[in-house]
Amino acid sequence: MAVPPGVSERDFDRALREFENAVGEQWVFASDEDVDLYRDAYSIYKGDPEDRTAAAAVAPYTVEEVQAVVRTANRYRIPIYPISTGKNLGYGGSAPNLSGSVVLDLKRMNRILEISERNASVLVEPGVSYFDLYRYIQERGLKLWVDVPDPGWGSLIGNAVDHGGGYTQPQFRNHFDAHCGMEIVLPDGDLLRTGMGALPGSESWQQYKFGAGPWIDGLFSQSNYGVVTKMGFWLMPEPDAYLTGTVHVPKHDDLIPLVDILNFLENTGVVNGMPRLGSMVGGGRLQSEPELQALLARGASTAELEEYAAVAGRGYWSCTVKFYGPEKAIAANWEYAREKFSAIPGATFVDGESYRFPLTAEQIEDITRGQADGTGDSALPDFGVPSLVTFSAGARSETNPNPSSGHVWFSPIIPRSGEAIIEANRVFAEAAGELGLPVAAAGFSLPATYWNRSFMYLYGFPISEDPEANRRTREVFERLVRIAAEHGWGEYRTAPAFQDTVADTYSFNDHALRRFNERLKDAIDPNGIVAAGRYGIWPRHMRGA
Repeated sequence: MAVPPGVSERDFDRALREFENAVGEQWVFASDEDVDLYRDAYSIYKGDPEDRTAAAAVAPYTVEEVQAVVRTANRYRIPIYPISTGKNLGYGGSAPNLSGSVVLDLKRMNRILEISERNASVLVEPGVSYFDLYRYIQERGLKLWVDVPDPGWGSLIGNAVDHGGGYTQPQFRNHFDAHCGMEIVLPDGDLLRTGMGALPGSESWQQYKFGAGPWIDGLFSQSNYGVVTKMGFWLMPEPDAYLTGTVHVPKHDDLIPLVDILNFLENTGVVNGMPRLGSMVGGGRLQSEPELQALLARGASTAELEEYAAVAGRGYWSCTVKFYGPEKAIAANWEYAREKFSAIPGATFVDGESYRFPLTAEQIEDITRGQADGTGDSALPDFGVPSLVTFSAGARSETNPNPSSGHVWFSPIIPRSGEAIIEANRVFAEAAGELGLPVAAAGFSLPATYWNRSFMYLYGFPISEDPEANRRTREVFERLVRIAAEHGWGEYRTAPAFQDTVADTYSFNDHALRRFNERLKDAIDPNGIVAAGRYGIWPRHMRGA
């Protein structure tokens, strides 16, 4: 059995006994076999002695048990690492930043505490997954949707506090923005409620975010200032109908007005579903066309590709827009969107999918099939339906006989403009050539459109069973983080292996942000027991070590 750094075997054994007294002996895990389950299944250190590992894990069931565990950890200075369900694959999984930490596994705290159809809100504990809440809503016939990420097995709270996103209307897609009220066990075991929850007997904890005084909720996202034990969320009322439509534009430079018009339509609320940008030269089903493959392989000019698109009767770029609401209203919004996009010479339009709600089982099956094979405009998350279909993308198949052992995400934020897309592709292609990355071979890539006011690139770096290959990937990943930062593009989220590197890039005024975070850490958690090193925030006694 491993022992946390700086802790004697005697004190660790005493702490484990106190954990058992608090939560029950069967919910304290210290055997090698049990603790191995808390490794990152997609670890970029796989096979390396530096792989992040826990010393033990403890799984409380109530807030009072969490408080007891935290107080014991303080008494013996045991580093603890809270997780909700540990399903954050690609961004670190359930492994701690600091090897030897005790994982505080909150999966047993899986109660849906309150739900209101009238107010379209819910209050949950950390162990509640998207599947859990979806089933709960369906069983009760509530006209509510929960905005879900690609893998539906994760925790609402865990995803939100790590700044995850989804697919429906913009006010729900940013999961932390869609929260309302938190409960936190602080590092000394004290209990805090934010917003209206600080008012005893409050009847509007999930209705008004701010309460009175400073709004501190953001301090508990991507940080290590406490353990979130409850969180409220605003849910999406089930709409009447859904509609998609696609615009195709013929020229390379049309990307710039295409994005500008899309931004206007989203920012005015005309388009209220997550749009999808498409490219003739950026992957997807069109890449299988032999003539197009040949053009791309020999580095055809922009003029040649524009000519190919014209002859083939398709656009150089496309944008699929999505609408929720009353049938007449969303039809009118699509008509208005067409008018706006028509300002681009040569723009053409294709009417897409339409649905009335609730969906039938047959419709859900059709959408699942279209999502899995890439033939549909829509995916299950567009309808608030959680699934694990996304994992089929990297699964073993005829075309992918030797899949990787997972992936780690490189996900920089760039401005929301066509010029930024073109510049990012130029920079990343040059970096790929310099660093020997396959990104260059993938051709032009387009960003994800989760957020209204910015774009996000998402590149998956494969995990190998070969430690040397993983070491090389770490070096390349860190170099890419710095290259992106040199152009003003920062990571929005990253695995523990890279959180110090990312924190280093947020360096305005001699790292004023990190220095501020460290001052908070010293005041709130002087013993440095909670999630040491999370997003570059280390306790005083570990800084520079």
